[in-house]
Amino acid sequence: MFDPTIAERTYDVIIIGGGINGASVARDAALRGLSTITIEKDDFASGSSSWSTRLVHGGLRYLEYFEFPLVREALHDREILLRNAPHLVNPLLLTIPIYGDRSRPYWKIWAGMILYDIFSYDKTVPEHRMMPRRKFKQMFRSVSGKGLNGGAQYFDAQASLAERLCWENIRAATDSGGVALNYTSVTKLHRKGDRITGITCRDEMDGTEFEIRGHEKTIVINTAGPWVDRVCAVAEKDGKPAPIGTRKMGGTKGSHIVVPPFPGAPGTAMYVEAESDGRPFFIVPWLGQYLIGTTDIPFDGDLDRIKADNNEIDYLLNETNSIFPGAGLDRSSVTFTYSGVRPLPYVEGKKAGSITRRHILFDHTKEGVSNAISLIGGKLTTHRAVGEEMVAAIFKKRGEPAPDCPTVSTPLPGAILPDDPRIAEAVKEYRDRLSPETVNYLFEMYGALALEVLALVGDRPELTAPLSDDRLDIRAQIVYAVESESAKTILDILRRRLPIAMLGGYGLELLPAVVDTLMEHCGWTPERCDRAIADYKTFMAENCIPDYALSRELVTA
Repeated sequence: MFDPTIAERTYDVIIIGGGINGASVARDAALRGLSTITIEKDDFASGSSSWSTRLVHGGLRYLEYFEFPLVREALHDREILLRNAPHLVNPLLLTIPIYGDRSRPYWKIWAGMILYDIFSYDKTVPEHRMMPRRKFKQMFRSVSGKGLNGGAQYFDAQASLAERLCWENIRAATDSGGVALNYTSVTKLHRKGDRITGITCRDEMDGTEFEIRGHEKTIVINTAGPWVDRVCAVAEKDGKPAPIGTRKMGGTKGSHIVVPPFPGAPGTAMYVEAESDGRPFFIVPWLGQYLIGTTDIPFDGDLDRIKADNNEIDYLLNETNSIFPGAGLDRSSVTFTYSGVRPLPYVEGKKAGSITRRHILFDHTKEGVSNAISLIGGKLTTHRAVGEEMVAAIFKKRGEPAPDCPTVSTPLPGAILPDDPRIAEAVKEYRDRLSPETVNYLFEMYGALALEVLALVGDRPELTAPLSDDRLDIRAQIVYAVESESAKTILDILRRRLPIAMLGGYGLELLPAVVDTLMEHCGWTPERCDRAIADYKTFMAENCIPDYALSRELVTA
């Protein structure tokens, strides 16, 4: 239900786009005392933020394009995230098999490893090691030995639950007084002179239209990712359409597949070069499954309808089988697919892989709008740095000195140390209701915020019931997602607040338990649940179930 008091206020910062970068700007701005409102047309982290390889990394291959500042920035922020979000970002060991017939010889990988260590001089993870062929084959016996020259190992990090990383930035912003609205689309940007003075929005859940008002110092931040140009296109001046500037976005499509553990599956993440074309891709252990990707294809289609096509799926399967000859992966092995568009700058005549991954803060003053900045680019790894840089630009535009950036040292809301006594205390307190495995699972997923989930169990013991016999997830998590995490659809719950949809069966077998919980504890009507189930199945068919799998028949059976 729309809160009318939102339209009665004015805001220092209006952020359009609730992905990881918009959430980071909101967090930083709110922590530095600015009144903020964040608007997202779908759910938080529902766009590019949700479709990455879930790595927090320096970008080893960016060294080839001499993007040294980007690598250093990313490695610096990797360390900050390992420290400030230890429940969501964990060290990850990566292994590179080096083949003589690929584009990057042994010496080049070795040189890259040395540079990587230099640029991460302040790291807390171990340094790299190189392995000649004999040692590598002893360590990784299932890897193809054809043309193998050896290998390398190094550490980066993984954000297995990237959507929760985004959400905790939103949570931090709202804890500091910010407002965040999902399912709220921007229909008009109102311009007067050289400023945006207000924004007309529509609540996509009930159709309510309202206006968000600015004041003489309000700055509008466009962090809509691949949709940046679409936001600029709805501007009007004196009641007439007046799009802001020219095309800025030219993203590339990246697709992933999820498969269960396979014969010869590695115990570490693998960073490999495709045998067919030399493109690097990852094979990453992820929540008991393996995440394989990504592709990198120029994309100019419908941003709201993106799906891994059969050719991309076959490419990733074939290349994984090439590295692991005993894997035997085929189309039937794929349990989930996803695809997204990287929000890269629009350039003509460049290979997709060579387009810069460095973010750009585009000041629209040169296009006649003095109080708007758009973010072009941006990575999961560097979202905190984007927030810091953007908020510094906001203060500069306001003509005010910027307070020190707090996000370098401020943990996210769920941050918890491994030996925090609250975990052991929770196990003792809830031992008569929940198994130690379930309590530990909740702390692994929510960090310190697990205490809020457990508080629901204290009030309503029936919420301890598991969603299924073979999962540790409990009904309290469904209620918590709706009551405390702005989840408004079943897709929000099973795909973004929880990763259930991606871990086999598309979450379809859990729908009855989810619906029962929503009706009994969240006030959802049977009609709302029926619509939500239909929307969920349609989304899975259109975005996540491979075309060859007869997706519509699967979800409607």
